[in-house]
Amino acid sequence: MAQRQMHFVGYLIAGPTWHNNGGWRHPESDANLALDPQRYERMARILEDGLFDAVFFVDVLALFDTYQGSFAGQVAGAGQMWYLDPMLLLAAMARVTRNIGLAGTLSTTFYHPFHIARTFATLDHMSAGRAAWNVVTSANTREAQNFGLDRLPPREARYDHADEVMEACDALWNSWDDDAIVYDRKAGIYADPAKLRYADYRGKWVRTRGPLTTPRSPQGRPVIMQAGSSDRGRAFAARWAEVIFTLQHAKPDMQAFYSDIKTRMERNGRRPEDCIITPAIDVILGETDSIAREKAAYLESLVSPEVGVCDLSNALGLDLSQYPLDKPLEDMEITEGARGVLDVILQGSRAGRLTLRDAGYRYGVSQLTPALVGTPEMVADRLQDMFESHCCDGFVVCPSVTPGGYAQFVNMVVPELQRRGLYRSAYTGRTLREHIRG
Repeated sequence: MAQRQMHFVGYLIAGPTWHNNGGWRHPESDANLALDPQRYERMARILEDGLFDAVFFVDVLALFDTYQGSFAGQVAGAGQMWYLDPMLLLAAMARVTRNIGLAGTLSTTFYHPFHIARTFATLDHMSAGRAAWNVVTSANTREAQNFGLDRLPPREARYDHADEVMEACDALWNSWDDDAIVYDRKAGIYADPAKLRYADYRGKWVRTRGPLTTPRSPQGRPVIMQAGSSDRGRAFAARWAEVIFTLQHAKPDMQAFYSDIKTRMERNGRRPEDCIITPAIDVILGETDSIAREKAAYLESLVSPEVGVCDLSNALGLDLSQYPLDKPLEDMEITEGARGVLDVILQGSRAGRLTLRDAGYRYGVSQLTPALVGTPEMVADRLQDMFESHCCDGFVVCPSVTPGGYAQFVNMVVPELQRRGLYRSAYTGRTLREHIRG
């Protein structure tokens, strides 16, 4: 039996910084080129050189103003503040790459299935079968208001609605047969009408007539990504997901999540290997351990605790400016619902009488993405241990500084994993779905 091999996905944001809120200030950062499409094309080529399965754009649909009722703190500090449309960037990236998958985020709550199906069918054609859809249901009222809604639907209803969106998209993608286009010049027949059909999908929330105006794409439908961690989110993933983006810190938590998803998939009649589970990591490399730690310390020195508190406010949906920055969190009477979310976000960090300023700083460093700091061999050891312990099938790599974080990982860690037989030495598939199942 062939040795099991890791999968990697590159995490991207179409804005100035990723998850370290001071990363844009680093002298090696390319954040000054955040409005230049060549920036994103360059990163796609770097990751394709590293044989990554895909690049993956997260997306947000609002400038958040939870903190002090204003977006000023985010704009001034360049927190998670603005985003270009990732779908347009992915189309540009498709033209300068040949193998790497291209994943974009669209919300099932705000976009109609016809729009989603047509967009991803087009991207799949433009990339010759490398499109992926990161399915989100959205979780912030500010985003809903930008789409003309007063508020989001109830949490559980969002996933029920998302199931219908998926079913409707499937009906649209399947409204063309693979061989519908015959292109018979002599007979004057471009496409065979018998090989098209109406979707005629009618659900509780969603309706669409079809057929899709875009012919069937190379993959039939895009690879489906998903990141829900709630029980309902996991049920949705077990039914639909082919790549799962997740965040855990401890090995037992990773293993429990991995086992739960694979078991749920089997209950849905799916093979466990039909979905790869990829937790997020940040990697900071050095020729020696001490050099890597010096690099990490410098990155941490660029972080703004205040911008971190802004980001926490947006994540909680609670204006934290009403609380003193230097008072321990455990002494604050934060509302019960927000307290639980805060504890989850901080992964139990309040044990050491963490202040709100401390919490903002810790969140600002990486939004709690685990950091692997050390030499290429040390990082490879950690990745190998998690991979062979069935914590995951691979990783979403989220560097604090671009493009150098990607280039160093590709040039230093990838060769080490290849020497160990844990990572591919060449692309062997043609489509993204073939990459993730290879």
